[in-house]
Amino acid sequence: MKRFSLLLIIVLAHNTIAQEVTGILGAFPPEIVLLQSKMVNKKDTIIRRTLFTKGILSGKNVVLAQTGIGKVNAAITTTLMIEHFKPKEIIFSGIAGGIDPSLFPGDIVIGTQVSYHDFGTVQDTGMIYRPTRNPFTFQENPVRFICDSALVQKAFATAAGLSFSKVQRENGSFSPTVIKGIIVTGDVFVSSEIITQRLRKDLNAAATEMEGAAIAQTCYQQEVPFLIIRSMSDNANNKAKGDMMRFYEIAARNAAELVMAVIGAK
Repeated sequence: MKRFSLLLIIVLAHNTIAQEVTGILGAFPPEIVLLQSKMVNKKDTIIRRTLFTKGILSGKNVVLAQTGIGKVNAAITTTLMIEHFKPKEIIFSGIAGGIDPSLFPGDIVIGTQVSYHDFGTVQDTGMIYRPTRNPFTFQENPVRFICDSALVQKAFATAAGLSFSKVQRENGSFSPTVIKGIIVTGDVFVSSEIITQRLRKDLNAAATEMEGAAIAQTCYQQEVPFLIIRSMSDNANNKAKGDMMRFYEIAARNAAELVMAVIGAK
């Protein structure tokens, strides 16, 4: 009887490990198309008008979904993913605007911290950034949500061994630079040198986008490890719209390549 009980425990533990799934999110089609194409044994499930695709990617169980653009869409999709698929971790793959002056289109930021740049109090003198609150406990969340340190280190180490697609810029063809940094989120497309300077000064931001902090807050409140990976499509300045249209496909592809490598890494 003891041997049977021990065998049962081992089998159950094995099945639990075997069924562990990594959640992958992207905001719009170019951010997830490569990931979708590389998945095998795919099975689609529609939940509350949101499409989730479960399958195998880089040898691991994953569930993939497109959040849509913006914080509310991102929070809804993340919540549905956590509720129905119970992922062991969630990784976001996508594009962003570069804030760090050393970054150029095609470069990649592995998020170490994620925060809102549009949550707080707006005064004549500028923005006062305030924490969100957990709606159940009403306790303050951190102003900056910390990405899972093990995932950050794995992504950074993995990136060093990858050959990304080169980016053709005005002054030549370049392999992407990969850095760790702070990513900030707001429901606006930033196309302003003044705003980029403020975000750099106030928040030490490396990149800005429209979904990451909402995903981070949801994961933080639900105790799910997370990582945000962003490849720069522009520099969030007055050329941002044109640069984004020019670079978003290769930026999205390089971010997805890194995500696949992280998932496949031991």
